[in-house]
Amino acid sequence: MISFLLSVLALVVGYFLYSKVVERIFVIDPARPTPAISMQDGVDYVPLPQWKIFLIQFLNIAGLGPIFGAVAGAMWGPSAFIWIVLGSIFAGGVHDYFSGMLSLRHGGESITETTGRYLGNGMKQFMRVFTIILMIMLGAVFIMGPAKILDDVFNGVGGGVTMWVWIIFVYYFLSTILPIDKLIGKLYPLFGVAMLFMAVGISVVMFQDGLHVPEVTWASLSNLHANPEKFPLFPMLFVTVACGAISGFHASQSPLMARCMTNEKQGRSIFYGAMITEGIVALIWAAISMSFFGGVSELNEVMAQQNGNAAWVVSEISNSLLGKVGGVLALLGVVAAPITSGDTAFRSARLIIADFIKTDQGPFKNRLLISIPLFAAGYALTRIDFGVVWRYFAWTNQSLATVVLWVITAYLIQERKQYWVSLIPAVFMTAVATSYILVAPEGFQLPVPIAYGAGIGMATVLLIFTLFKVSRVKEYQAVGALIE
Repeated sequence: MISFLLSVLALVVGYFLYSKVVERIFVIDPARPTPAISMQDGVDYVPLPQWKIFLIQFLNIAGLGPIFGAVAGAMWGPSAFIWIVLGSIFAGGVHDYFSGMLSLRHGGESITETTGRYLGNGMKQFMRVFTIILMIMLGAVFIMGPAKILDDVFNGVGGGVTMWVWIIFVYYFLSTILPIDKLIGKLYPLFGVAMLFMAVGISVVMFQDGLHVPEVTWASLSNLHANPEKFPLFPMLFVTVACGAISGFHASQSPLMARCMTNEKQGRSIFYGAMITEGIVALIWAAISMSFFGGVSELNEVMAQQNGNAAWVVSEISNSLLGKVGGVLALLGVVAAPITSGDTAFRSARLIIADFIKTDQGPFKNRLLISIPLFAAGYALTRIDFGVVWRYFAWTNQSLATVVLWVITAYLIQERKQYWVSLIPAVFMTAVATSYILVAPEGFQLPVPIAYGAGIGMATVLLIFTLFKVSRVKEYQAVGALIE
């Protein structure tokens, strides 16, 4: 339990200290008009209160990742605590803050357009396709996940999973095309209460019942997964626990809130703060997963029996610890998280396409024409096995995060700022994403040494290229100084 408490404390301290470092590197301008003020359109560019923006941002990014991902990540043991803490502070927080603030500085533009500014037109075109595919995959994942949980809560009453899929689809469609303050702005505070009840309730009962949470020791930092050969700790853990540490999906959501902020001072709490809050949620679920069934090995046995169904684990823990009523409320909180990410996934996909084809989203017809094909593709993906879609989504998600970190690094180099803050996590995540797709069961299934070599090699090449770029920038600066 001490390791868990220290991990939570580290995240809180990390926010108050490191987020200020990141903010100073960016250099905010409180007097600068934000897009919500200068480009207000009543649909996507709508000024909102800071507390509401924070809550929407948190619920947008806190999908199934910090819950299902943390449950699955706990199968590797207390190493998950280390990754959640270090990932949230030094990778996820940096990723979310800069991607959000760059969108704010550039008129609330999507991450695909920001990528084009700093990595060129070719990468922009690639990111447009890549990000839209990710959004549709995520929307499909965040339909099936909550639909299965709701079906379990109501014991299959009515039309079963299919009925809940269609109900969620209708909500997603409305939240995608309606002005952001009409549905999302009104429902998210209620969903936020459910999410807070879930997190606080699980934590309190975990302490009251004195559940034994494994401590971080040299022995426990080894790979405790039931099948360590097939699932090596690196890179599998760093992709499995994504949204609770770093997630490319967040970069697609931040522009939604950048279009609603009224002051650049709000960025630190909204972007970096929401990431840290999500990290705390991930820590709670990782801790309870390692302790509820008796230990890490027991968790592995349960997950094997349930065919990796984290939804069953979440349902079992919530109902057992909080009672029937409390369990239902907690599960609704868990359902709220993916639903409030799925709806904005489709919404951000609409905005990315609108930015690309330069279509005004004020007229209802324009929003409708873009949304219908997106939902058709999303529904098609719900017909594919959930586990398969989730695994490919996880890798795609971390790959997007890697690209965004390189975008941020390019921006910092161009602006002659402290680029190391994003370069270090960019190099690390390059090794993670490359190694994962080469070694994973859904990837090329190559031997671990080959995957590691390729991952480290790719990261090294990009690092050398970046340092060369930095040296060229410094040469230009020196020449410019001589001319002046």
